[in-house]
Amino acid sequence: MKAIYTSLLTLLTLAGWAQTHISGKVTDTKGISIPGANVYLKGTYDGASSDVDGQFSFTSDEKGKQTLVVQAIGYKSSEENVDLEGSNLVVKSTLQETINLLKAVTITAGAMEAGDEKKSVVLKPIDILTTSGAMGDITGAFQTLPGTATVGNDGRLFVRGGDASETSIYMDGLQVGNAFGTSASNVPTRTRFSPNLFKGSFFSTGGYSAEFGQALSSTLALNSLDMPLRNQGDISVLSVGGGYTHTLVGKQNALTASANYVNLAPYQRIVKQNFDWEKAPENWDTEIALKQKWGKAGFVKAYFHTEGNNMVIWQKVPGQEGRGRRVGINNQYSYGNVSFRQAGKHDWFFSGGLAYSYNRDKINLDDLPVRQLNQVVHGKMVVIKDFSPQFSLKNGLEYFGKTYSEALPDEGKQRNMADHQFNHFVETSYYFNNNLVAVAGLRTGYSMLAKQIWVTPRFSVAYKMNEGQVSLAAGKFKQLPEEKLRILDNNLKNAGSDHYILNYFFANNNRTFRAESFYKIYDNLITYTGATSAPQNIGQLGSGYARGFDFFYRDRQTVKKTDFWVTYSFVDSRRRFANYETRVQPSFAPKHNGSLVVKHFIGKLKSQLGSSWSWNSGYTYTNPNEPGEMQSKTSMYSNLSLSWSYLPKPNVILHVACSNVLGRENVFGYQYASTPNESGAFVSQPVGQGAKRFAVVALFITLSKDKAANQLNNL
Repeated sequence: MKAIYTSLLTLLTLAGWAQTHISGKVTDTKGISIPGANVYLKGTYDGASSDVDGQFSFTSDEKGKQTLVVQAIGYKSSEENVDLEGSNLVVKSTLQETINLLKAVTITAGAMEAGDEKKSVVLKPIDILTTSGAMGDITGAFQTLPGTATVGNDGRLFVRGGDASETSIYMDGLQVGNAFGTSASNVPTRTRFSPNLFKGSFFSTGGYSAEFGQALSSTLALNSLDMPLRNQGDISVLSVGGGYTHTLVGKQNALTASANYVNLAPYQRIVKQNFDWEKAPENWDTEIALKQKWGKAGFVKAYFHTEGNNMVIWQKVPGQEGRGRRVGINNQYSYGNVSFRQAGKHDWFFSGGLAYSYNRDKINLDDLPVRQLNQVVHGKMVVIKDFSPQFSLKNGLEYFGKTYSEALPDEGKQRNMADHQFNHFVETSYYFNNNLVAVAGLRTGYSMLAKQIWVTPRFSVAYKMNEGQVSLAAGKFKQLPEEKLRILDNNLKNAGSDHYILNYFFANNNRTFRAESFYKIYDNLITYTGATSAPQNIGQLGSGYARGFDFFYRDRQTVKKTDFWVTYSFVDSRRRFANYETRVQPSFAPKHNGSLVVKHFIGKLKSQLGSSWSWNSGYTYTNPNEPGEMQSKTSMYSNLSLSWSYLPKPNVILHVACSNVLGRENVFGYQYASTPNESGAFVSQPVGQGAKRFAVVALFITLSKDKAANQLNNL
């Protein structure tokens, strides 16, 4: 019996000696302990969890070569080969952080998202349409964002001291030529497209991606809707016109077709105008949008838009009697694009498309007919490869074909210009961890007409700290002069700008705060002598800068059922350009700009009340009665607008809006006679608004199977 007990004791002792004691510590790449990590031998139940100091310890009866697995939430799993020989084994495991794109830092320097897919959401499409004073115009709503300036006698986007021509607009990644309607001098224009087409937009106030080019100041990239929700018909009845949209939705495709008509003549006969209209603006447009799912991971979109515009206006000439100059405009415009996106195997992604813009203007200046034709073709192919959760590479090729012609039919004169541009861009994103990302890009281009090659590097980095983050961006940007100048001198080269941006962004609990400082340096700007309408001695001797800062705060939490945002921008811009002989503050770059937008929903009244107030410190202008250039400034600009949306039924909406409700006489500058009068003074006249106020009443009715769908996105 004693021998049996001795044998059992010996076996148990040997078994204890055969076990391996495994211990160690789990840390991240910075040496910080990771508690709660799961450590185990692959294919066994032997393991333990790390304590608050990252320490772990367990024993195993396994022998020989094994695989030790270490896992922790938020980190990449680690596997290490170990050799178990019945002794102590000390292991030190280092885990790398997993990149979670939903939580990872994003670049916000110079960028403002207006879609649902990014964290840095500033405006959604419905925000654009419900902003009082914008009157459903995309640029009208974006003029309430920081970095923009309201230029009431133009209507286009002016960003951080830059001219409107320095902003480029894209739809589904493809450039939109002539995105704004043709208008007479000092008569504001609008974008040609309804915000209802888009699911979101990316508005860059500078330092934008290498994917985009030929814009010295900013880009506005609009992304159209994918699949509509249901079959429905939408009727719009407005005080200035009306329209109808019909949508058909299948399992794999959808079709939307619409037609609209606007005529301001009845309205302008009722509301006194400061403009002398012979024929008030009249516009019609039609469009078709097709959506098609392609396989399991592809999507194709096709869009076509065509429209016609007519107007005749008399514009008084300073120092002359009578109605002045008669300007008649007949515009025909078409735009179409086809775009696709396709997710491939092994983290490959493909996108691209083809777009075409056609813009024809028949202009009559008194008895002189002028004809202008502008066409733009844009082709693009982009390939993205995610080599790992940390590293992504974007590669793309582009082609632009641009033609422009102008003619004097009565005199038998015509001149033409054509250019072919080729571009390549490459951009890489690298996530060091969830808190630090860097993006580097390089864009190259070649113009056959200018015979010029250019290279523009760009870089940005963002670091996340708690709820906020800091971003830096820098880069070079090039843009060829407008076709109206290139047709006079085919040898004109690119103008250039260098961007430097520092940004702080915070978003939490339905509150968003954004602060940004910037500095832009301009070179090779167009200069000439003589009048803008007939430039002479065209060169590229201009230069300048724009510097400043802006703030944006949006709050949907503090006041119940209320959404509001506040912006302020300071811009110090000086440039020598056009026919100025010195560096001046441009008329389109007021130093101080601000806005306040408020929207409040009253449930009992089934109503949303909206208001917006925009202001700036005034516009510079040259007074020839005083020495110097751009030495004078208008009074402060101010515009308070109100709106009311009422839902008497789920599918019926009544919308009323009025701009400049206080009737303020805003002046955007002064025009002067070309020669002095008998007293030696140059006579002037103010450049102001078409009317003190503009009001619109609209009724939206939706026809659908459930009778509950409506056009809230149209408000």
